[in-house]
Amino acid sequence: MNLNKLVRASIFAALAIGAGFSLLMIPNVELITVIIFTAGLYLGPAWGLIVGGTAEMIFSGMNPMGSSLSFPPLFISQIIGMAGVGFVGGLLQGVFMIREYSLHKVITVGIAGFILTFFFDSLTTLSYPVSAGFDFSRTMGLYISGLGFTLLHQIANGFIFAIGVPRITKFLVK
Repeated sequence: MNLNKLVRASIFAALAIGAGFSLLMIPNVELITVIIFTAGLYLGPAWGLIVGGTAEMIFSGMNPMGSSLSFPPLFISQIIGMAGVGFVGGLLQGVFMIREYSLHKVITVGIAGFILTFFFDSLTTLSYPVSAGFDFSRTMGLYISGLGFTLLHQIANGFIFAIGVPRITKFLVK
């Protein structure tokens, strides 16, 4: 195991957790996803997966607004969702780990943030009806009823990715 990468992964995880708690009172605005994505960009897919899973496990489990430990399907879906964000960040290392971003790249990374947040929100929204054994129509009804709330989260993260990732990666590129 590379100690240097372990330390950097720990720093990214701590940063994601701290940023998560700092914006806790603002609905649908968070920096955890972009930090975990950036960890994947910088450290690679395996470390991105580890950072995402670890940071989300601590943040969700210790959340003073309501720990998801009380509902294990939600807790597991949150961990899988953020681990996926870190992993995808690592897979997109060759695309977005660059010093200068064109307008096209800024828009593309914003779309990536939107899609990754949609993936995370879908997993977490579906965790209850699927685990409760709802039939397909009731599950889809609950999913669709939550789209308005999650859409704001996805749009916010699209902008956060478009603004944040280009500014961060220019300092991380060797």
